Amino acid sequence: MKKVTYILILIITITACGGSKKTVSKSNNNYIIDKYADILQTQKSNITNIKLYTFIDNWKGTRYRYGGMSKTGVDCSGFCNVLYNQVYGKEIKRTTSMLSKEINKTKKSNLKEGDLVFFNISKKKNSHVGVYLTNNRFVHASSSKGVIISSLENPYYQKTYNKGGALK
Repeated sequence: MKKVTYILILIITITACGGSKKTVSKSNNNYIIDKYADILQTQKSNITNIKLYTFIDNWKGTRYRYGGMSKTGVDCSGFCNVLYNQVYGKEIKRTTSMLSKEINKTKKSNLKEGDLVFFNISKKKNSHVGVYLTNNRFVHASSSKGVIISSLENPYYQKTYNKGGALK
């Protein structure tokens, strides 16, 4: 009798764990969708690339470090490099100036999720880069705040915005 009870408990435990794994995954997707729809002030239906937003969620707050490409510190082009590699499976150029030559320029109003956006900081052309998300928001490694989401409508980014577009 004990053996049968043990086997039943084992089967129930395995089944319950397997079932909860799907629930946790689905629950995590809902968490990401809800969180980023709120942050980006957009409809939940616009948050479709769960891999992108999970990546951002994991990197958000990572401190800035010139030349960095890891969670211990990352610069703007290093962040874009790691994001493109892990989210889109693409190898891209390492520096901002090299990346700026690799895009098909588009109007700011036509930017799409995953497009690169470039800024002229301290009067240096294309010296900062980020990845466009939606609703005029982009993710980037800020030298003062680390990895954050900012708005192209912010007066500072309006003034320093140079160009944006998809990689060729």
